[in-house]
Amino acid sequence: MPSPEFSLSVQFASAADDLPSRAQVRRWVAAALEHPAEVTVRIVDADEAQALNQDFRKKGYVPNVLTFEYGEVGRDESGRGVLGGDVVICAPVVEREAREQDKPLKHHYAHMTIHGVLHLQGYDHLDPADADIMESREAVILKRFHIPNPYQS
Repeated sequence: MPSPEFSLSVQFASAADDLPSRAQVRRWVAAALEHPAEVTVRIVDADEAQALNQDFRKKGYVPNVLTFEYGEVGRDESGRGVLGGDVVICAPVVEREAREQDKPLKHHYAHMTIHGVLHLQGYDHLDPADADIMESREAVILKRFHIPNPYQS
């Protein structure tokens, strides 16, 4: 099934090396989308990620990914609602986690991008049942890119 129409802005606001390409981010977003959307993926350094986490979530740590959902921001030509939102990925945290988990960096960027886009569409992992649904969806999408399930040891 083809992915729904979407617009994507990819912003690189990090000094990190080995960031994913815009084309890679586009493929990961397309694979995770179930609804038409306007999405911004912004890859940042720790200072910006921590400031956003503090300002918007009142959490003082540096997160790996943050998602800001704006709900329905319009309608497409067929009348379907278009979701809007931002996915902010913290490059230094993703790099550290990839090293600690002994996985390729691009695999972890793919996972964090897909994870953020699923949050944008209402998926969550606060309770175990919802976490199972979200993690299962992530694993299915990652498999399309020949990336192992990050939740299996």
